[in-house]
Amino acid sequence: MQDENTGGPVAPETGRSVDPETGSPVHPRAAADDAPEPVPLYGDPFDSGLALAHEHHMAADFEAACAVYDELLTIAESLEDSPDVRFLRAHLLADLGSVLLSASDLPGAEDAVGRARALLDDIASAPMGPRGRQLWLETVLKTLIARSDLLRRTGRPDEALACLDEAAAKLSEFDDPDGLRGSEVGLNRVLLLMDRGEWGTAEEQATLLLATTTASTAEMVPRLLSALGVICSSTGRFDAAEDHFARAEEAFRALGDTGEQQTMLAHRASLAMQRGELDLAERLFTEASAFFEQQRRFGELAVCEQARSFLADRRGDAPGAHGLLAASLDRFAQLGATVAAADSMLMGAQQAYDRGDIEEMKRLAQGARDVYQERGILERCAQVDLMLARTLEDTLNRTDHGDHETRSIDTALSLAVPAALALAAARHDFVTAHARSQWLQLADDAMRLAFRLAVRRQDQGLLFELVEHHCAGAAVLLGGAPGSMTPSGASTPVFPDAGMKKTYGDADDGTTALGGVATEAAASAGLRVAPPPKVRMSAESGRVALQEFIAGAEFRYRRRIVDDEEVPFWFTDDLTNRPVVQVRLADAGDLFMTWTWAGGARGFGTGHGPAAEVDRAVGELAAALPGAGEGAAGMRRAFESGALADPPAERRLARTLAEALWPEGLTDQIRQVSAQAGRPLVRIQPSPRVAQVPWELLAVNDDDVRLIELADVVTTTPTSLRRHPAPERPVRDTDPIVLVLDPRVPGFRADSPLGSVLGPPGSDPELLELVGTLLDAGAVEPPLDTPAEAFRRTDLDRDWLSGVLRKGARRLMYVGHVSGAPVEGGQSEDGTLHLCCGPETTGLTEAVRTHRPLSAKDLLLGTLPLRADGEPGARIWPAPPRVALIGCESGGDLRFAESFGLATAMIHNGAELVTATRWVLPTSFAFHRLAGLPESVRPLSEAVLAVDTAHEHPDPVHRLGRWQREQLDRWRADGRIEHSPLVWAAMTCIVV
Repeated sequence: MQDENTGGPVAPETGRSVDPETGSPVHPRAAADDAPEPVPLYGDPFDSGLALAHEHHMAADFEAACAVYDELLTIAESLEDSPDVRFLRAHLLADLGSVLLSASDLPGAEDAVGRARALLDDIASAPMGPRGRQLWLETVLKTLIARSDLLRRTGRPDEALACLDEAAAKLSEFDDPDGLRGSEVGLNRVLLLMDRGEWGTAEEQATLLLATTTASTAEMVPRLLSALGVICSSTGRFDAAEDHFARAEEAFRALGDTGEQQTMLAHRASLAMQRGELDLAERLFTEASAFFEQQRRFGELAVCEQARSFLADRRGDAPGAHGLLAASLDRFAQLGATVAAADSMLMGAQQAYDRGDIEEMKRLAQGARDVYQERGILERCAQVDLMLARTLEDTLNRTDHGDHETRSIDTALSLAVPAALALAAARHDFVTAHARSQWLQLADDAMRLAFRLAVRRQDQGLLFELVEHHCAGAAVLLGGAPGSMTPSGASTPVFPDAGMKKTYGDADDGTTALGGVATEAAASAGLRVAPPPKVRMSAESGRVALQEFIAGAEFRYRRRIVDDEEVPFWFTDDLTNRPVVQVRLADAGDLFMTWTWAGGARGFGTGHGPAAEVDRAVGELAAALPGAGEGAAGMRRAFESGALADPPAERRLARTLAEALWPEGLTDQIRQVSAQAGRPLVRIQPSPRVAQVPWELLAVNDDDVRLIELADVVTTTPTSLRRHPAPERPVRDTDPIVLVLDPRVPGFRADSPLGSVLGPPGSDPELLELVGTLLDAGAVEPPLDTPAEAFRRTDLDRDWLSGVLRKGARRLMYVGHVSGAPVEGGQSEDGTLHLCCGPETTGLTEAVRTHRPLSAKDLLLGTLPLRADGEPGARIWPAPPRVALIGCESGGDLRFAESFGLATAMIHNGAELVTATRWVLPTSFAFHRLAGLPESVRPLSEAVLAVDTAHEHPDPVHRLGRWQREQLDRWRADGRIEHSPLVWAAMTCIVV
């Protein structure tokens, strides 16, 4: 193939021109601007025929497009054979293969693409100049991409991946300045990941591709948006999916791609079905089916029939459902789409079970699973196993299994627990906590099944291990993604890993920094997480919680379930030496509890609270608390009608919470231990559902005895947080106390939402006395001449905080504004402290007017996402042993499935104990304004003093508990609002 053409050849599938001087592709708009006439490639009738076929393809008139290609191939085959003629035929066959793929004629596409590749291989060694080589490479890439798509759609993912690997290798030789072919390879890799059920990795790679798409590759945008929409809809993020689909449809319309606009109908129908909008889904699927049948796109038609079969089954039309499913299965079989056919078989299995045909259900389910196993689609294997386990549970509920019941339960457990573990572990692939939290809502259904089966079996040991594993928690991952045990990524990526740093320019201080889109992507990135640690249940045997089920899950589904690190579940390295009971709670539909004694006492137990009772009690508590999103109205409601502001109502609430959440047997044990060995310490790791419960207040009997009167209470974090780094230097008694007291937030007046929380400097004699006492006792940061200088400062920003913490501190006391993250968003790391940082400050959270808050994400990741030589947050802001965060819901971390908020970030960075709050705190001014208290009474200031006193005590948990008991006594004695639990019960010490 000689470089004899003087014009720029046109690639008809994409409409791209090639620069006649360089051989490089040119965007259509640029070609139109630079050349008023289309440049010839082969001459007519080929050039005009290619253009006509492309028009038919974009208009979804596939039959007409194929007719044009057939006619051109007939003419080409009549020409005298030569390398140039063979390339022409390969070009036509490659484009024909793309049309046949769009038309779902998979056998025809395979034949056309195979013949094209054979012709290209035949002329690979023919003499060709640089431009000719580029044209040959581009056509080879098109055939590889098309063949990969074909192999993926016919259920051959390993072969599809091999094609993409080969294409990625050839990209290094191809001049692809606008990145279109590279983006196509990347998109096909995303689609392959989606087919494997590796949703998190697929989303990450699609998002990165979209962020780096240029104007010259605009045709890739709607395809990427469509893929992201499918990912979001499949993982429970329906609003995001709707947004992606709307943008994709608009972009397809702008490109004039009629066929893909119709495909969006099917995507919207699927989204409606997943949302439960079944009538809308039926209408959209019917409309899409009519179009696909008219266009003879039988693959898409079969998908619609599959979905319509499900909808027919849901509305009770069993014959209609069976007919549609049979038609779908037959079409998939004709197309060779084995995985899609397996999906229909799985749906048929469910329908067979619904009509009582158990043997047919088993046959179809096993047939589908065999296909998934062979193709390496292991997430769907887990889904089949769960369906079989649910079927067993259902038959146990319906029929008496007699002597075989235990064996049936064991079989169901052997299916359900490994599958539930694998589905839960799949969340580690997702980049953001929001995506992981939405995925967990889907995966939690499987875990609830595992817990129900353990309860049915009355296996206390299994329940204990389920809770321990469930509560172990994920760990922050500062490196790359953990991935599956058999990663499907290519050895030669076509785009960089999201965690990879790429140099775009030099920062002012000479260090390498990220720039442009990369910086924005890094700043908006969420936290990656690693699997939880192994929980060692016995020092003697070395047994790990759920070890047989974990081994089964990792073997069956090739998914890493736990990290290599082991932690003992009985960890009780506290600041005191006394009896300790560790209580852990897990949400799995119902509320499950385990407890274990240590420190001179022995014993363990499990508890179980029905979901309805737990939800009712937690709902009553929520109604009594100041709402985080309600502002002044929520605070007023808490004072005027909330149960925590009225002694009789508070007693009823305390009893309701205890009856729903606290086992009487554990209370009896606490009394026995207390009588023999003194006041015990109760360590509670709450589940997200009960994370705001003031455990100290629980009325554990009808005589209004509270838990805080029987024991000291401390909150514990997941065991995964035990991996915090050792301090770079030992803490000394002479190290300073760092005081951040009501810092002035730039751009906010004292009476604004981010204004003063302690009032004007010098107006509170108790706080002035506190600061004076600290000054007299030793070093304080910042340096102060008078106590009043500690308040409302303007120089306490994140850089200052980093400096004083790096030098060494023994305590940190923060009193100021905290903005919690919305629980429904799932991203606890978005919680922020409000220091004196201006908008120009570098950080990982958005500026608020003229101020950039310091987020928990900053504290954890530091500058790692922002700079090529970035440092982790633990090095920038090393936490002292004791930290007080007195602000609104500063300890709200544990309300999230992943606890990476401000309190746990401090623990991650080295703190041994953090005192924080469970809910929004009323300021002293709120007590003055809403309850009519005189200005001399300052409940918030009293709490600050109590926390400071506790942090100076050898046993801060006991000392804070003593103050809480004193407040409880006053509340019982006089019922005055300043002694209500609104402030003092919000305080909790958090430890590892």
